[in-house]
Amino acid sequence: MTDLLTLGETMAAFRTTGPLRLGGTAGISVAGSESTVAIGLARLGHHAAWIGVTGTDEPGELIRRTLRAEGVDLRWSRVDPTAPTGLILFENRVADINRVTYHRAGSAGSRLRPVDVTPAFDAPGPPPRLLHVTGITCALGVEPYQAVVEAVRRARAAGTTVCLDVNHRQRLWSVAEAADALRPLLPSIDLVVASDDELAVLTGASDPVPALLSAGVTEVVVKHGAGGATSHSATGVVHRPARTVPVVDTVGAGDAFVAGLLSGWLDGADVPARLDRAVTTGAFAVATRGDWEGLPDRAELALLDHGPGGTVR
Repeated sequence: MTDLLTLGETMAAFRTTGPLRLGGTAGISVAGSESTVAIGLARLGHHAAWIGVTGTDEPGELIRRTLRAEGVDLRWSRVDPTAPTGLILFENRVADINRVTYHRAGSAGSRLRPVDVTPAFDAPGPPPRLLHVTGITCALGVEPYQAVVEAVRRARAAGTTVCLDVNHRQRLWSVAEAADALRPLLPSIDLVVASDDELAVLTGASDPVPALLSAGVTEVVVKHGAGGATSHSATGVVHRPARTVPVVDTVGAGDAFVAGLLSGWLDGADVPARLDRAVTTGAFAVATRGDWEGLPDRAELALLDHGPGGTVR
């Protein structure tokens, strides 16, 4: 059984230690919100599948090789020989502040189509337990958006739980554009994950959380960054503070948080335990460099219980 199904674009990622205009060296990896969640769940022992499109170029091979090495199921992903794999550039501009530049217009990842989604639900056996979608995929173009709509429709019909992470990217689309696309999905969404400033994308109500619950969403989890996270549902409100760790790189922390949250759900954990795991996996991402490289496996979840500077022997 597939525990998690997700879809989106993964890009080759170049990370510099200073301003790009000054040249110098760069590390090469891969980056993508949805694939980071898939990697996070795979490391925690769950079966995660990613649907996406890469080019036949070397960046595309890097992405596929990396995801396979991390145990992510690629059976429903494909290669497009007519489009390049997208690129993302991270430059450490000052202190712990990174600047991001995308090169994804016309990319293979933006050619995701509704037909890419259907085999995952038509395959023999039970449907995926969870479908995870994000606003990023919806922002890539008409066909990627329709792929998300189709995935949500098929998941709803199959009884699959649907998670939406708003993940609003201002460089991809405006708040108004995101609202027009995401609000129609709400009747089919079970779990919404958003930061405080992203809730307005989903509703124009002055008090957005009750409005989302009234719209049929079962649970709304709000990320507060260093302030932790809060779960809202019909059964009440639960808050957990963030784990205290040295901040190395905040990129990917939200996706790591989602991976921990969904892992707890798959394990049947209650809300406090799910949030505890989510803030823990988020802390691993913050305390290590890269989107996904520092994410823990299940045996490592307790590492942060050791004091600063401790040695595990």
